[in-house]
Amino acid sequence: MNVKDLLKNADNLPSYQIERRLNKLVRDNYRYRNLSAKNKKILLKYIKEYISKIRRGHSVTGETIRRDMFKLHGKRKELDLTYEDMKDFREILNMFRK
Repeated sequence: MNVKDLLKNADNLPSYQIERRLNKLVRDNYRYRNLSAKNKKILLKYIKEYISKIRRGHSVTGETIRRDMFKLHGKRKELDLTYEDMKDFREILNMFRK
C-alpha cells in the first residue's frame, strides 16, 4: 500500500476506515515504519481535517500544508517528533495537494 491508496476515495470513507488505511500504510510501507502510534494519531488529526475540507469542496493548498508543518515544527520537542517523522508527515500531507 502507498499513499495514493490511502487517498483513494478518502472523501467518501468514514473516519475509522481512513484510520485503518493509515495503519496499513505504516505497517506495510517500509518508509513509514518509524512512525509510532502517537505520531499516527497526530498525522490522522491533520488527515481528517484535510478530508473534511475536500468533502466541503475546498482544496488543500500548499500554504495550508506549510502552515500546519510550521506549527508542528514549533511543537516538535513537545510532541517528541524527529526530523525523519517530520519528513514523513510532509510527504504524506503533500499528497492531498491539488
